[in-house]
Amino acid sequence: MTATSSADLALLRSAVKGEVHAPGDSGYDEGRSIWNAQIDRRPAAVVMAAGPDDVAAAIGFARENGLEISVRGGGHNTGGYAVGDGGLMINLARLNSVEVDVENRRAKVGGGALLADLDAATQAHGLATPGGMVSHTGVGGLTLGGGMGWLTRLHGLTIDNLTGAEVVLADGRIVWASETEHADLFWALRGGGGNFGVVTTFEFALHPVGPMVSVGLFFWEVERATDALRMLRDKVPSIPQDSNVIIGLLNAPPAPFVPAEHHFQPGVLLVLVGFGSPEDHAAQCAEVGAALEPLFSFATPMPYVALQQMQDEATAHGQFCYEKGTQLAELSDGAIDVFVSHLGRRTVPTSQVLFYRLDHAYSAVAENATAYGATRTPRYATMLVALTPNMEAWEAERQWVRNLWTDLQPYSLGIGDYVNNMVEFDAERILASYGPEKYARLAGIKAVYDPENLFRRNVNIPPAG
Repeated sequence: MTATSSADLALLRSAVKGEVHAPGDSGYDEGRSIWNAQIDRRPAAVVMAAGPDDVAAAIGFARENGLEISVRGGGHNTGGYAVGDGGLMINLARLNSVEVDVENRRAKVGGGALLADLDAATQAHGLATPGGMVSHTGVGGLTLGGGMGWLTRLHGLTIDNLTGAEVVLADGRIVWASETEHADLFWALRGGGGNFGVVTTFEFALHPVGPMVSVGLFFWEVERATDALRMLRDKVPSIPQDSNVIIGLLNAPPAPFVPAEHHFQPGVLLVLVGFGSPEDHAAQCAEVGAALEPLFSFATPMPYVALQQMQDEATAHGQFCYEKGTQLAELSDGAIDVFVSHLGRRTVPTSQVLFYRLDHAYSAVAENATAYGATRTPRYATMLVALTPNMEAWEAERQWVRNLWTDLQPYSLGIGDYVNNMVEFDAERILASYGPEKYARLAGIKAVYDPENLFRRNVNIPPAG
């Protein structure tokens, strides 16, 4: 990596419409900041791109000066791939527009938009596309890895609803990728991460959703955690497709709907969301409550945008985070025993485990239709998350996550995982995540569009050959 002089940066500033921040400039620290406080890296410069031409100019500058490129969309990746020491950071935050075509049910979304931007614009017309479950997540990073959330059982992953993308390539070309243009690149973008270029616009298919949905919350104390998880193992797979769930192993929040005596108590949480009729959702809630009476429960209609923001406070910027993930075909007795035994080993009350149920529309997509790594058989995607207020607690909680992940492996679907959860990895784990056939295809496409591996600050797939 070469040093970057003030003269070099002057040339870069003259080549872009957006701002360029160097260390010591006002705006530099804000431009390089990301969600996870554990990451504190200092790039040589931050380009606040004003459009795809700025991105192309920044890529050319980095290539000519031997600078490693990082790309920041929403800055929400736990591993901090968006920022590196001594490299060139391309910050897409200014590219956050959302254009909704109501008649054709399409949305064009800037590469720096957050889910909150997308949800607000589409819900103004009673429409939505599958996204994540934290509204300050960036659309870009979420999409390129797959994207799972409340609408996944109903409409699939985020990538299953991607219809096109504007991409700035390693050689500076700006292309549109779709089923009919650069189809190989379009396939790779749907699950292959940021390996193939910088996406400055995404186009999504939209579906009628909300604006109101039905939400039920149930909580069982830690003493009945095993019984609760076994009950949910039996109930969740049969829940109709127009409902979805999140299962959590966590501490009860100090929320108004939680009785004060149960605040911060550890246990099992179920969030049951209905996108169909309120009557059907009420019947589903009654069935869950009858199967195992919860310590407390709460049910209410809620705007879809509020549902999307429900975890925002718990995952607010500035916390120290570490995570791993693994996928389970089922909640076996052995896996349940591991989860329950580790629940009491956390040193802070904010660390948690979340289970996403993946089936129905998720499983209706052909295995090789996209580059998404995991197979499409019904499963639970688990996210093992350490969230701490300081670095001292982070060290202990990181070990808690690692130990839990290791103990789950005998019950998991393998060391490969959803790439958006991969903070630490090696070539073996990346290969396991995609499988040999998809990995080889991705490496071949990488060789076409980025033969020098310019885009490598990611879950990297080196070019074939």
